[in-house]
Amino acid sequence: MNGRTRIVVGISGASGAALGLRAVELLAGLGGIEVHSVVTRSGERTLAHEVGPHALGRIERLSIRHPCEDIGASIASGSFRTAGMVVAPCSIRTLGALAGCLLDNLLVRAADVHLKERRRLVLLVRESPLHIGHIRAMAAVSEAGAIVAPPVPAFYMKPQTVSDIVDATARRAVSLLGLPGGGPEWTGENPPPTAV
Repeated sequence: MNGRTRIVVGISGASGAALGLRAVELLAGLGGIEVHSVVTRSGERTLAHEVGPHALGRIERLSIRHPCEDIGASIASGSFRTAGMVVAPCSIRTLGALAGCLLDNLLVRAADVHLKERRRLVLLVRESPLHIGHIRAMAAVSEAGAIVAPPVPAFYMKPQTVSDIVDATARRAVSLLGLPGGGPEWTGENPPPTAV
């Protein structure tokens, strides 16, 4: 490696595109992290609709962006060493393709590389309600080594805004990669007094 920790962020077309943008922002802000990104065409559309026309440009400024059609990109190979990947949000289409090893775009190929190389892969699967096919796909990727982490708000942290929920969820995804920046941790309803 080049001395920096490489992390890949994939953004697919499910609702919740702000989660992927926030993950890129958090990773870029950690220092020493080389962020690579891949956004599907549906992800581009969802980013523009949910976050605004500036969102994709922000991702391009904070990361090395790879076109989703470029299956010859560096992140498509296991020889390109990374410390992990997060797909935020992960659509059911992306989940199903990954579960079935249908590697027809760079996002799914890069995610599959993380599984075959036994690297951390965090999937923020965004769908509700779920039918049995969704649940079976989640089981399949879990058995292959992925961490399935639906973006469920941590209401016990008492978020005040949607931005608070997005930030906390993205921080949780970063922490599941084994990186700092996971945000405040729960100390219990009645935390013990700190030692003096």
